[in-house]
Amino acid sequence: MSKVATRAFQILLDVAALAFAFALAFALRFDWNVPAAFMGRLVLLMPYVVAIKYAVLHWFDIPRFSWRYIGLREVVRILQALAVSSLILLALRLISVRVTHVVPFARHVWIPLGIIVADFVFAFCAIVGLRALRRVIGERAHNRSASQGADRVPTLMIGAGDTGLQVVKQLESRRDLGLLAVGFLDDDRLKIGTMVHGVPVLGSTKDLARVVRERGARQVLITISRANGKIVRHVMSLCEEANVPVKIIPTMRELVGGQVSLSTMRPVAIEDLLRRDPVRLDETAIRADVARRVVLVTGAGGSIGSELCRQICGFEPKRIVLVERAENALFEIHRELKASFPDLDIVPIIGDVVDQERMRRVFETHRPSFVLHAAAHKHVPMMEWNPGEALKNNVFGTKCIAELADAFDVRTFVLISTDKAVNPTSVMGASKRVAELYVQALSAVSATRFVAVRFGNVLGSTGSVIPIFREQIAKGGPVTVTHPEMRRYFMTIPEASQLVLQAATMGRGGEIFILDMGEPVRIADLAEDLIRLSGLRPGDDIEIKFSGVRPGEKLFEELSVAEENADKTLHPKIFVGRLPTTPLDKLRAQILGFTAVVDELSVDVVRERLCGVVPELTQPSAPPPPAEVDTEKARSVRPSSFDPFRPSSDRVPADGQGLVGALTVSAQVAARTASEMRLAMAGTRSESDGACRTSKSVSASPRAA
Repeated sequence: MSKVATRAFQILLDVAALAFAFALAFALRFDWNVPAAFMGRLVLLMPYVVAIKYAVLHWFDIPRFSWRYIGLREVVRILQALAVSSLILLALRLISVRVTHVVPFARHVWIPLGIIVADFVFAFCAIVGLRALRRVIGERAHNRSASQGADRVPTLMIGAGDTGLQVVKQLESRRDLGLLAVGFLDDDRLKIGTMVHGVPVLGSTKDLARVVRERGARQVLITISRANGKIVRHVMSLCEEANVPVKIIPTMRELVGGQVSLSTMRPVAIEDLLRRDPVRLDETAIRADVARRVVLVTGAGGSIGSELCRQICGFEPKRIVLVERAENALFEIHRELKASFPDLDIVPIIGDVVDQERMRRVFETHRPSFVLHAAAHKHVPMMEWNPGEALKNNVFGTKCIAELADAFDVRTFVLISTDKAVNPTSVMGASKRVAELYVQALSAVSATRFVAVRFGNVLGSTGSVIPIFREQIAKGGPVTVTHPEMRRYFMTIPEASQLVLQAATMGRGGEIFILDMGEPVRIADLAEDLIRLSGLRPGDDIEIKFSGVRPGEKLFEELSVAEENADKTLHPKIFVGRLPTTPLDKLRAQILGFTAVVDELSVDVVRERLCGVVPELTQPSAPPPPAEVDTEKARSVRPSSFDPFRPSSDRVPADGQGLVGALTVSAQVAARTASEMRLAMAGTRSESDGACRTSKSVSASPRAA
């Protein structure tokens, strides 16, 4: 049937439905025995009543709505249109009573009130009923066609909330997906025993194994869009015990407009196991600093730099200047941003942050008011092998950009720092600590707000362990871990970038902001999780080998030192610490001394020079050989909830039994072990490190002043 014929047929059906409703209202009003006088009135008024009602429906755009996809919104709209038309009939009834003595014919317009009310009900049922019937017929035909030859997988869903409801609706309308919802599990006791869009809530998550057996479920789908890592781990462990695969709906950030699409359903990833509660930002404060201003990002092609650029573009800056020395990385982020933000002024600049003349020209031309300095060498072993390059890029590069920010009256300068700057044992960590000291010292004499933001590892960044582990697993193993007790803090790249921008709005100048990284993760557990997520068994299918700690590495990283007196901020995931600043002239003289060793290949020579500025720089203590570590005992230790303001002695590991590859150590254990390591450092330093003083006492997480 052609489009014109279909539309004409639909109009005819609507007109017939309205006429039938009006006639039925008359019949009901007179108990199915309409008097002859009123029968004539029915015939006389029907064309006019139907015309009025259809005109109102057309005014409300009802004929333009697709019958095939009628929903609650369309039903409400029809209700409104018919209510208006009934009010018009009621008004005509009242007017006819008043003008009958002047216009005798007006008595024929008078309609009993009962007929008007009944006509409204019948017309609503008829108009909605026609469309609902069309939808039912269409969906049955579609499902019949889609289900022919399709093997629908019985699926048990975890989470009977809004996301679960949307998933069930999609499964009902798209049988071609091959999924059959057999039930929900939800830990909310009030939901157990209820029905969600026709699908029963069969119990809580502890009933998973039983429900899988009883309902014949062949897979589990986590339909909690805001599920944190603890929930995902718990469900994954239950599914492993029940021997069923598990998939997940992505986070709300990954879903456009918060609408769930089953095309985004995917297997559980390592990011899900480490997922934390979503970051809540004060977007008004960030927008006040960024909107309609020129923003400059160094290291714009790197993992953190590129994500910072994406986040900033969402706050509508006047212009964003991308500074990057790697041509290919700059090309990729520039192309991506131009595609996502076509109306934004995006300027790609190839340049090295140590090239003072090039950077000066960039600042002169674009006059940025907000600078994010993310350019840095960050790989610890690589900087131990090339120590002079750490000084060039991390120290002199930061000095160059910071001084230009001061000279050109930049409003805010943010240094992206690292947890490796705390009581550093590596050249890389010490070089970042010097960078922190320099921006603090410059802040004391500058009108520019200089702040540093310190955090740990980010998931999926270039050179991080997760891409390396995935590559090793794809090759059949072995997966190499440096040491069984190696632990690191982890955060996703988007979360870190969002918190950096938030911290930047809080700074008054001279602060070191410390991000809440959660609990430290044992790298060996991370490797086991990735092997399991690949459908393999650690030790049986893929071997884990311990290769030994590399130059400059610690077993544990720290986020703060005791002297920083880290305090809470208004944001629950951001802390702030302040140290007494070194006089700028003295620090500049010390940094000037680095020029003599920037081309030095000897790490001992560079370390000795760094000790003059960072006296807490130490050699990493020699950890016990991997074979001597009781990994089973270590695996039994589980983390406590993050509370940086509770004394260490009060932090008790939480019970984590039943969690697959759960985080294996609390902040208490990490702090205590790190302190023991540092007590042994004095006897393990090399002669070249003799100029360094004994390291200061530290805490594994920020504490209250």
